[in-house]
Amino acid sequence: MAALLSSIPAIVRILLIFIFVLLAIKRKWMLGNALMAGSVGLGLIFGMSLPEIARSTVRALGHPKTISLAMVVSLILVFSHMLEKSGQMERLLTHFKGLIRRPRINLVIFPALIGLLPMPGGAIFSAPMVKNLGEEHNLSGARLSYVNYWFRHIWEYWWPLYPGILLTTALAGVDLWQLVLYTLPMTVVAVGAGYWPLRGRIDGPATVGDGGGKAVGPFLKELAPIAGVIGFGLGFGLLFTWLLPPGMQPVAKESGLILALLLTILWVTRSNAIAVAQQWAIVKDPALLKMVYMVATILIFEGLLEDSRAVHQVSAEMLRWHIPLMPIAMLLPFLVGGVVGITIAFVGTTFPILISLIHAMGEEALMLPYLMLALTWGFVGVLVSPLHLCLLLSNAYFKTTLMPVYRHMRIPLLALLTAATGYFTLLRYWMQ
Repeated sequence: MAALLSSIPAIVRILLIFIFVLLAIKRKWMLGNALMAGSVGLGLIFGMSLPEIARSTVRALGHPKTISLAMVVSLILVFSHMLEKSGQMERLLTHFKGLIRRPRINLVIFPALIGLLPMPGGAIFSAPMVKNLGEEHNLSGARLSYVNYWFRHIWEYWWPLYPGILLTTALAGVDLWQLVLYTLPMTVVAVGAGYWPLRGRIDGPATVGDGGGKAVGPFLKELAPIAGVIGFGLGFGLLFTWLLPPGMQPVAKESGLILALLLTILWVTRSNAIAVAQQWAIVKDPALLKMVYMVATILIFEGLLEDSRAVHQVSAEMLRWHIPLMPIAMLLPFLVGGVVGITIAFVGTTFPILISLIHAMGEEALMLPYLMLALTWGFVGVLVSPLHLCLLLSNAYFKTTLMPVYRHMRIPLLALLTAATGYFTLLRYWMQ
């Protein structure tokens, strides 16, 4: 049996697990259970024994990244629920409507704002705001989830605070701001293409509000806790990056965000005089435990991908088949991004191979264009991955499923892939 499995290409074996997880989700399995079953299946189909799978699972669960990510997602949910239950979210939206009078800008500005902070599961943070604004235009749950998810991620192609961008510069030895210059146009494409599914849906009369300067002060007052999370999160993250020992560096930013969330939760409860009973009701919500379980299973799956050497086998197969460099730069990050659903995972596993191939083939002059191409295709893979935490959280909040959201995403995703490929072709022609 083991010999038979090893004769099947690694890409096919991963696709089989991928299909299994999708079918399990379609059959209404709890997401965490579907991912857990897929993780065990992945280990078995790549030749791991049950004790090896168990050890890999324990390592993943005990990893500081798993613990910190679970804490961040839980605190984000608590924070957003407290803003909603206290009425502060409603006040914030009321004052915001008086500032900007174009409905489409109103709808996308909050997920875009939250997206500036590399916040795991951050789509759940902006979801209540998108819901309240979108319901005024009778938008479906799938369309609201799309808006919340898509515009939350418009910055990740170049924003210097995202770990994937920083890891790319470290692996390739390129200047950060040069990489930003090459990849920033992808955000312009993402914003423009992202409006396509909204055409004709939220056009209409300008939002009525107090308008002008009268609304600025109250809006900023209600926005202060969210700005506090972003400001304190960045500040504490940088501080912890400087103070923590090398072994804790991978969770420095998450630690800063955890502290920032704890402080702002305390701020919201005090300023809104939220009763202790109401606080406890929010904290003990069963949805929190389900989210923590889902985060854990995603990272277990990622750990088994690494421990089973599945990703490495896929990479080796693509090289052995002598695929030209440009398709490798597109397909390898896309496949890994789609399977893992985490940007830093596809960067960390595929870019060392890609960068070595660029050097081996004498294409160093095109390093930055290749990195732009690989980052865009890889991140499109992340966006369509059913394991992407933000997609799962957003769909759960808006009570929708994957396929309706994918239908809204198909044109923007195609626009991104086409633009990146065309942009790369122009750069290669111009630089050679």
